[in-house]
Amino acid sequence: MTRNIIVARGNGSATITLDRPAKKNALSIALRDEVSDTLDALVRDPTLKCVVFTGAGDVFSAGFDLGEFGVGTPGFQERLWASSDRFHHAVLRFPLPTIAAVNGPALAGGFDLAVLCDIRVAATTARFAHPEQRFGDVVYGPLHDLVGGAVARDLCFTGRSIDADEALRLGIVSSVVAREELDAEVTRLVGAITAAPRETLVRTKAKAVARSAIPEDARTLDL
Repeated sequence: MTRNIIVARGNGSATITLDRPAKKNALSIALRDEVSDTLDALVRDPTLKCVVFTGAGDVFSAGFDLGEFGVGTPGFQERLWASSDRFHHAVLRFPLPTIAAVNGPALAGGFDLAVLCDIRVAATTARFAHPEQRFGDVVYGPLHDLVGGAVARDLCFTGRSIDADEALRLGIVSSVVAREELDAEVTRLVGAITAAPRETLVRTKAKAVARSAIPEDARTLDL
């Protein structure tokens, strides 16, 4: 079976690297399921305190693998959306803090993945956009919760691209650093998070998830 992610363990943390650089780390069914399975396994580790997401190569993620939307095999589209629903909730509801280390473009579903994380840090090479607004639904709710209606509507209705500095001004990311400094910035954040007791992190994350008011059975296309 082809591996689509790399999982590395640190002191109290785990890093999930989307590893399809030739496909710009597109979120295929297989990749999404690997992420969801990995999160299900990690949550059982009593020593874990946070999870980091990043992308291999120079792209965070270009979004869903569009080639899969044209597959006509019976049952494939149902599997595609079931995988998507599970993936979104697995990230959103993971009971410990999550960090998106945005090393490059985060587009469409890649933008969603970053937004579903608790904290986002970006390299200067990062940019964010919802180009899928030209041909399909945009995941709106989590972005609205993060930056408010005015900004979310602007980005979702226009599909315009913003760079890392504008993302910082809009509150989408908490810091912007040079690409070669991104790992150090993530290490700093992980250290700050893992200094807290795990039980405190779990309680705080539960409050954050509850505040999102996103139903546990919400489908991707309803977010």
